[in-house]
Amino acid sequence: MNLKKNIILLTRKLPQKIEEKLQKKYTVILNKSDKKYTYAELKKKVSDIDILVPCISDTIDASIIKAAKKLKLISNFGNGVDNLDLITAKENKVIVTNTPDVLTEDTADLVLTMILMISRKVLEAQKNLVNGNWSGWGPSETMGTRIRGKQVGIIGMGRIGSAVAKRLQTLGMNINYHNRKRLPKKLEKNFDARFYEDLNSMLTISDFVTIHCPYTPETFHLLSKKRLKMLKKNCIVVNTSRGEIVDEQALATMLNKGSIGGAGLDVFEHEPQVSQKLLESKNVVLLPHISSATEESRIDMGERVIKNISTFLCGKTPPDIIKKNVYD
Repeated sequence: MNLKKNIILLTRKLPQKIEEKLQKKYTVILNKSDKKYTYAELKKKVSDIDILVPCISDTIDASIIKAAKKLKLISNFGNGVDNLDLITAKENKVIVTNTPDVLTEDTADLVLTMILMISRKVLEAQKNLVNGNWSGWGPSETMGTRIRGKQVGIIGMGRIGSAVAKRLQTLGMNINYHNRKRLPKKLEKNFDARFYEDLNSMLTISDFVTIHCPYTPETFHLLSKKRLKMLKKNCIVVNTSRGEIVDEQALATMLNKGSIGGAGLDVFEHEPQVSQKLLESKNVVLLPHISSATEESRIDMGERVIKNISTFLCGKTPPDIIKKNVYD
């Protein structure tokens, strides 16, 4: 089989090791500048390719898929697939894969990082020191809050939510979770976790809320203005999932009014734009979507992409194929 006849488009620059491995077997169109393609550029570039490797920041809608006359596989470089029109892909018999599992530990680490930074007011303390406003130790200087014994509400208890629960349990936090399905009793016991079928009930008791559910039409503004107002005044909200799950403007308003404790956001509703209200908010950690940004994670993601492509071209079902029930 002449694998070189398969043309693969990478929409962004991937780790050098991954690009070199792909180039040895296939004809690969690289994005050497790593600048995101405009919609028009992407639509033009997909016209004669067999396999597309987009990232979660690329919008692969019906028009893009239909413009790719030879497209057989979309191997998404990322865990989420909300950037893809799965229905049109299915109608055009285009297989879609993603890169699950490999982001779990790094994302959970970042959640823990933000919780500790916000609760201990790390950025505020550093700013005081750097700006020369620190006159020495004092009993009332930059007062944070202890996380041990606090209630954390986890929205979405899948791989990442469970990894977060494990870390926070180790630090002595009380684990509460809301999920579409209740975990098996054995897993609940491992985390000493309490299940809330009703999200609103969990929100009212939480000192921290961390979001780990996928973005779907059903989860758009899951943390709506109404639900945000249910939170305790000192509650801290952390989001490393998708920005659209939180009503960002309502959150920013509450942060500026001091009617919520703080927020740690690695994702935003209109990326890469971040609202000025959020930028001016106090007691927030705002990060540019770096939850999986480790060398190890990026290489692991690339290896999953390679495995999905090679398996598909061997005439077998790729290991990370997006299953039928996701389309439906």
